[in-house]
Amino acid sequence: MIQALKAEVVLKITGGKLLGVSDGSALSQISIDSRQILQPSNTIFIALRGAKADGADYIPSLIQQGVRYFLVHEDFEPSEEMLSHAVFLQVKDTKVALQQLAAFQRSLFTAPVLSITGSNGKTITKEWLGQLLSQQFSVAKSPKSYNSQVGVPLSVFGIHPYHQVALLEAGISKVGEMATLEKIIRPDLGIFTNIGSAHEEGFSNLKEKIREKLILFQSSKFLIYCRDQELLSMQIEKDVDPSKLISWSQEKDADFRISYKKGDHRTRVVFVKKDLSTYTFQVPFSDQASLENATHALVAALTLGEDPKSIQQGLDQLRQVDMRLTLKPGINDCLLIDDTYNNDLAGLKVALEFMSQQRPKRQKVLILSDLLQQGSPEKIYAEVTDLVRSYRIDRILAVGQEIKRLTDLFPQQSELFQSTEELIESLPLTSFQNDLILVTGARDFALERIVNRLQQRIHGTTLEINLNALTHNFNFYKRQLKPGTRVMVMVKAFAYGGGATEIANHLQTLGADYLAVAFTDEGVTLRNQGIRLPIMVLNPVEESFDLLREYQLEPVVFSPSFFKKLGIYASNHNIQIPIHLDLDTGMHRLGFEIQHLQELKTLIGTYPELRIASLYTHLVGADEEAHHVFSIDQLEQFMKMKKEIESILTYRPLIHALNSAGIIRFPEYQMDMVRLGIGLYGVEVTGKHHHELKAVSTLKTTISQIKTLAPGSTVGYSRRGQLPNGGTIATLAIGYADGFDRRFSMGKGYVLIKGEKAPVIGNVCMDMTMVDISQIPEVREGEQAIIYGEGIPLRDLADRIGTIPYELLTNISSRVKRVYYLD
Repeated sequence: MIQALKAEVVLKITGGKLLGVSDGSALSQISIDSRQILQPSNTIFIALRGAKADGADYIPSLIQQGVRYFLVHEDFEPSEEMLSHAVFLQVKDTKVALQQLAAFQRSLFTAPVLSITGSNGKTITKEWLGQLLSQQFSVAKSPKSYNSQVGVPLSVFGIHPYHQVALLEAGISKVGEMATLEKIIRPDLGIFTNIGSAHEEGFSNLKEKIREKLILFQSSKFLIYCRDQELLSMQIEKDVDPSKLISWSQEKDADFRISYKKGDHRTRVVFVKKDLSTYTFQVPFSDQASLENATHALVAALTLGEDPKSIQQGLDQLRQVDMRLTLKPGINDCLLIDDTYNNDLAGLKVALEFMSQQRPKRQKVLILSDLLQQGSPEKIYAEVTDLVRSYRIDRILAVGQEIKRLTDLFPQQSELFQSTEELIESLPLTSFQNDLILVTGARDFALERIVNRLQQRIHGTTLEINLNALTHNFNFYKRQLKPGTRVMVMVKAFAYGGGATEIANHLQTLGADYLAVAFTDEGVTLRNQGIRLPIMVLNPVEESFDLLREYQLEPVVFSPSFFKKLGIYASNHNIQIPIHLDLDTGMHRLGFEIQHLQELKTLIGTYPELRIASLYTHLVGADEEAHHVFSIDQLEQFMKMKKEIESILTYRPLIHALNSAGIIRFPEYQMDMVRLGIGLYGVEVTGKHHHELKAVSTLKTTISQIKTLAPGSTVGYSRRGQLPNGGTIATLAIGYADGFDRRFSMGKGYVLIKGEKAPVIGNVCMDMTMVDISQIPEVREGEQAIIYGEGIPLRDLADRIGTIPYELLTNISSRVKRVYYLD
């Protein structure tokens, strides 16, 4: 949020009535989802009423979580018990109140706001433009496809004062909706991507739909559009002040004349302005849909004044957005086009055009669902019929009721299914051989399940990271903290094996205050991937000083000699570098000891260019009760050392000492900040709250082969695995090169197959592991085996081989595919 709000301000904005006694808290978080409360004490929960649920039903459990402020409908009457713990703001309509609060927050943002609407390509254009602008600016943007009457307000609440530009997507399905969104977004610059038949039933015709969408830009300074879209451009040029218009075209006179020179996988795009100035970019796509979306983004980036060199750097990193015309390797040498996001005629045309540009395959297969919300079925399927013929589709797998109109016309090429489930059950995987397969359809049919079934499995081993569980664990530790205590999260060692970039990005969304990495190159990678949180580097080296400066990374300084080297560097370059001082109180790894303090204070005075961002120490044994006294001694010594350093400073740095275990054991020593590490990933090392955390990672692999062996058989290298009575073994697609420790050999380790334990037999190999499945019935090749996750705690596995969960997490090889999901 741009500005935290007190209850009195919320009442003024929404015209509500207060029930209870406000304590004057500043509310910096707004939530509509009881599962995603980040900071309970600073959150106002808005109880929306939907078709399936009423947010008010979750109020009792939210009060238990620590939420104290609720915005509810005026007919909601809280009980006396509720009023003793919470404050209620009654309004006529909570959705309207949500929108009013968003409009107020938007009014506080003075940097440019760009909004995107249209029938297709909104999300891709937004994501790509965000990637381009992030090369030069701090960008806020709508998450995913948050473009609705509720999604837009939630997107606005994601804008913070440090953002330099905001990208907000807007979508409507009927007349009257855009006026509400316009009051919230009030864009300075707009993009109208295109017009198509999506949500056609909400409008009398396409002209009415265009006019309704144009309401979004009634107060905008500029509007970007493509003149080659005849109906759209005619209506825009009729209804919008010409001085606001920024047009581009391949065929007509425009502010930007565009020409494309396509290669196999890249396209050179040349822009010529009316003043004859020219820009040339290399775009990593060649299909028409991607080029159209990229061109909208490029025109917007140039209009916002981004440097062309930075734009090209962003283009070089562009990637396809999930569920948007994504090309994926399929089974049996097939090639998949995943277009399971859109389902209108315009989208189908673009997808079929994309399909026509791919390398030839045995046959073209179209997997298509009913085209929902498209208007007259007779008209829609007549056009689909023409497309099927024009693009020479060889085979059609159709799902739904209305789509029978299409299959009746192509009986020799078509197979009709009533539901996606029926198609999945009947899907003959062996019938797909070297085919080009387009999967497209309405989201209601969840055709991504078909894509998942047809995708090639590059590696049988996958590490799944549950981002909802990560959020739950983050919130658990936040609830242990006093208001105002900051959280630094450790994402070193590839975020404990989970993948630093993706997890860091999620933490940025959750509201973490700091990140910490082990080495400078880890910080550089995060910066290159768009992470903007402050980043502390635990173990910098002199050779990395230039990178620390270039990427705004904050080094830990741990010795007088290192302090002096960095100080000289900062002085020579006339720059200020924020640093973190490591004070050694007993770890005896890195850090200033007591005898260094006098020299340290002299160095601080000598090199004012090094501004101390924080003072910290590291507890040696916070996870074990046996070291309680020693930990207290460490903390007391740290307090003395930091006091002596603070005595010579004219400013106050952050003070922190607690790791994940310390947060639980020593809450009175939270100070200004805590450092959250292994606890975030679901391991509560003190054992006090183990059951309150959720496992974040699940490591899975597949059974490559099953063998039935005769009595006396041996298994694996050196014949270490013994089967005196014979039995059945399964060979798994995981070995010590993937991170499955060789110490799990000879039965010390086990996996779960069909919920049953299967012990390791013989030695763990580099790429494979054999397990005994003699006691597990009806196991088949290709089935999954759980290496760790639900049912196999990391702590148990670590104990079996005399190590710690940290080692198991961080040992997972980079060749293991990471998959991130929300459940």
